Amino acid sequence: MRKMILASLSAVALLGVAACGESAEDAAAERQADALEEQAAAAPTEEQETALNAEADRIEQEAGNADGGMTTENTPNTSPSMAQQDGN
Repeated sequence: MRKMILASLSAVALLGVAACGESAEDAAAERQADALEEQAAAAPTEEQETALNAEADRIEQEAGNADGGMTTENTPNTSPSMAQQDGN
């Protein structure tokens, strides 16, 4: 079962890489996250549900849209100057 989850997650990740254009990429990320959330709802164990929801959250966070675009609070910081301040 774990291999199936990893295969699903890998396929979803590859779809994200294949997306082109910023708006198309955001839409693809949202579709991926939605698909993962649907899989999570149907997962047979709580562990699988948690893993799938965490992956959906990660995809949304990377797209800067963890709250559906309602705020900019969760937008990833990709500024080089901010990364230096954060110690990265």
